[in-house]
Amino acid sequence: MLLEIEHHSGRPIYRQVIEQIRRRIMAGQLAAGEQLVPVRDLAAQLRVNPMTISKAYSLLELEGLLERRRGVGLFVAKLRKDQKARAEVDLLDDVVSKAVTTAIQFGVPKAKLAEMLDKLYHKYDSKSRSNSND
Repeated sequence: MLLEIEHHSGRPIYRQVIEQIRRRIMAGQLAAGEQLVPVRDLAAQLRVNPMTISKAYSLLELEGLLERRRGVGLFVAKLRKDQKARAEVDLLDDVVSKAVTTAIQFGVPKAKLAEMLDKLYHKYDSKSRSNSND
């Protein structure tokens, strides 16, 4: 599992691990039933304390995104539609909150931010691109 840790970002490493694993689950890059890398292996790969990875995995398990199979390891849980939708909204809310906060700090007006968001949405949304080419 490829994760990127920013050691000097000021964000706790366990939060970075949680966010990246959560995002990969929501994007379908980690499928239901897929086994996660063992704590020690991921800790060695990322060069962090195993307790950091253990904490991240435990919090993801409490969130219902992972399930522990005794003696076997941790696996991506099968999510209910409402659970997946709630997790997706939470992820998106976090990202949009950061964008809005940054825009306010930079003095970007709300209308300009909305315009930027609209442009980016159309740029990356394949459905919008294919409809505009018709």
